[in-house]
Amino acid sequence: MNPLVRAVRDAHIVAQRNLVKIIRVPEILVFVLISPIMFVLLFAYVFGGAIDPGAGVNYREFLIGGIFAQTVVFGSTFTGVGIAEDMQKGIIDRFRSLPMSRSAVLAGRTASDVLYNLLSLIIMALTGLLVGWRVRGSALDAVAAFALLLSFAYAFSWVMALVGLMVPSVDVINNASFVVIMPLTFISNAFVPLESFPPGLRTFVEWNPVSAVTQAVRELFGNTNPDAPVPDAWSMQNPILYTLIWIVILVAVFAPLSIARYRRTSR
Repeated sequence: MNPLVRAVRDAHIVAQRNLVKIIRVPEILVFVLISPIMFVLLFAYVFGGAIDPGAGVNYREFLIGGIFAQTVVFGSTFTGVGIAEDMQKGIIDRFRSLPMSRSAVLAGRTASDVLYNLLSLIIMALTGLLVGWRVRGSALDAVAAFALLLSFAYAFSWVMALVGLMVPSVDVINNASFVVIMPLTFISNAFVPLESFPPGLRTFVEWNPVSAVTQAVRELFGNTNPDAPVPDAWSMQNPILYTLIWIVILVAVFAPLSIARYRRTSR
């Protein structure tokens, strides 16, 4: 069999194995879906009255793009946790004893976690509609926004795959991912407007990939103020292109690193 075809087939089998957990352990899915609902309700009703996103913009519409971005980034932690759990239970040892592609375990893991993120986005979108969020753009733009979010989630899951291999403990992986993800999500324009940051910190926010994907989906959903001043940073002027660049970089860098780390771990 062609090595590439074999790798794709093996990754598909591993992905199916991971998705079976949704049926056998439904509690995992329940907690995956509850978290984004809580964030939407918390920011919409608790903090919404204290944050002004600017004239002509409804905060709940401003908020949903940021919650979407935060959810898919946090959703990538399932990749790291799943890999660390498999290593603790010896399942990785079982995989490496089988005649299968070395990249299949990681490729299948990252692919299956896209479904978790998709389900989270669907539930969060329905919750957003209930609290007042509306899609002002076209249906095609909305589909493009969700595709961009899932692509970014897939790319970021390779980062967490490497973290999961480097910190092979379920107890430690949550703390390690927290250190990586929290600054990216909260030091961004996900929950507050860009203008609210001081000049020095604002530069980091403007070039933060989470800010880019947030701005990109807001534009695609039509949840931005057309009369707002154009940001100075190129990343905020071209958020879709900047996000795509980050997707390519993350996969190109962290997928080979993760596979190489897995091979060394399997020896």
